Amino acid sequence: MNASANTDFTLSIEGLTVSFDGFKAVDDLNFYLDKNELHVVIGPNGAGKTTVLDLICGKTKSTSGSIKFLNQELTKLAEHEIVRAGVGRKFQTPSIYENLTVFENLEVSYPSGRGVFGSIMFKRTEEVSNKIHEISREIMLEDALETESGLLSHGQKQWLEIGMLLIQDPQLLMLDEPVAGMSVKEREQTADLLKRISKGRSVLVIEHDMDFVKRIAQRVTVLHQGKILAAGDMEKIQNDPNVIEVYLGH
Repeated sequence: MNASANTDFTLSIEGLTVSFDGFKAVDDLNFYLDKNELHVVIGPNGAGKTTVLDLICGKTKSTSGSIKFLNQELTKLAEHEIVRAGVGRKFQTPSIYENLTVFENLEVSYPSGRGVFGSIMFKRTEEVSNKIHEISREIMLEDALETESGLLSHGQKQWLEIGMLLIQDPQLLMLDEPVAGMSVKEREQTADLLKRISKGRSVLVIEHDMDFVKRIAQRVTVLHQGKILAAGDMEKIQNDPNVIEVYLGH
């Protein structure tokens, strides 16, 4: 089957390579992500995980290969055009406005440039307000809307940043180690959150925490030295001798 002719994937990556001074950080990668799929990428440090996200969101330009998002080629687009196309990316460190309230953080993230402006401004404001309340429920911060964001716990700050992406309604959401530094309870709540938000969009997660991966992943891809070492459900990955050797055995 020629996968490039298949229009059903949210994301299809083919022959993707990036070289830094002759070192192939990502080496001829083929990767497909379905609609409504929660997919986790794991692998040892230096495997190329974060580089793949950098390539998808346009932060790093590929040496060769194709990245199609809903059949639109991304490799030729600038970062802001990729965001506008519907790709949201959360980095490892939260970038929220600490001196603004939770409500204000969500408000400034609302995509004003998209959609048709309501003829009356107040109608627009009500629409924004409703959306903020809806998202705040989703990210478990409805009771903290008037709280200054700097006062939130580490986990809550991560949820707020996820909310700031969700309010832009991306069709692909990419999260880089979302539970790093979280308490056990926050990890459990984050697992539930990611399962919820993957209904209606594709979610791609990079993660080190294997217990967390077991909780959330529908499919797992293991990267090693810029190539795919294994892919499948968690049970298959855990029992793969190659994976055990390079990754799980450490």
